[in-house]
Amino acid sequence: MHDVANLVQRATAEIAAARDVKTLEAARTRFLGRKGELTALLKSLGTLPEADRPAAGEAINDAKTRLHAAIEHRRTALEQERIDARLSAERVDVTLPGRGQRHGGLHPVTQTLELVEDLFTQIGFAIADGPEIENDYYNFEALNIPAQHPARAMHDTFYLRDHPLLLRTHTSNVQIRYMQHHPPPLRIISTGRVYRCDSDMTHTPMFHQIEGLVVDEDSSFADLKGVLEDFVAHFFGRPVELRFRPSYFPFTEPSAEVDIRGESGWLEILGCGMVHPRVLENVGIDSERFTGFAFGMGAERLAMLKYGINDLRIFFENDLRFLRQFG
Repeated sequence: MHDVANLVQRATAEIAAARDVKTLEAARTRFLGRKGELTALLKSLGTLPEADRPAAGEAINDAKTRLHAAIEHRRTALEQERIDARLSAERVDVTLPGRGQRHGGLHPVTQTLELVEDLFTQIGFAIADGPEIENDYYNFEALNIPAQHPARAMHDTFYLRDHPLLLRTHTSNVQIRYMQHHPPPLRIISTGRVYRCDSDMTHTPMFHQIEGLVVDEDSSFADLKGVLEDFVAHFFGRPVELRFRPSYFPFTEPSAEVDIRGESGWLEILGCGMVHPRVLENVGIDSERFTGFAFGMGAERLAMLKYGINDLRIFFENDLRFLRQFG
């Protein structure tokens, strides 16, 4: 009995002194494990006189119960200490001023595209979309740009290896696809990414283009001029003087380049013209009955003029110092 009391006293002191779970587990093994001291006492009961065995066995079982309880109590206390220490280390001082969270914003090119689409939908244009990976017919042939045509040099693009597909050089492919499935009268605006093999301050291999198309029985160049003058005035928020210069595009005839008067002189912003009769015939529209006009412009060019940006490449550098100005 004296050995049991002494063991319980030593074990209780060691359990209470344990500073972590690993030390506590070592104490449990030393006293209650298969080869522990209390287990050894239990095995030694057979060496005692038969009359002493019941009392000794009861004392050992009572000690075992007390030590199990002490271990669990200490384990719970250690776990609570661990939680308290973590909470103290990770505490947030709610009295400090908040850091806030920045609100995201649309990219200036996206803002430009949305503004253009909004202005044209207000005057009855529908928004049309089409594939960026295109075939030669929709990107060139249907637009009166046959193979070996000199205009293809201006539309040098990226071709898929071992496949007759390419990355579109303009959104005019959308106009062809739309006219194939929608009889006139029609008026659409198509925006999206296009690709060409260019890279400098005013050109990038990928950029965004905006194209418009109107086909009706009595559309004229005068209508085209009126639409563009109205659009430019609303886009820049002020009356802007335009200049139409004769030009050449395979898919329009007559064709024109359009300039706006700026502080440093005339600046080109878009190309336009009356849809070439052959383009209408390619999509099954009677060119004797219907006429149409089309125009196209770069979204980045418009954004540069609107926001006073002089290098096209900055739109694609993801510099937050630049982008936050438009948030």
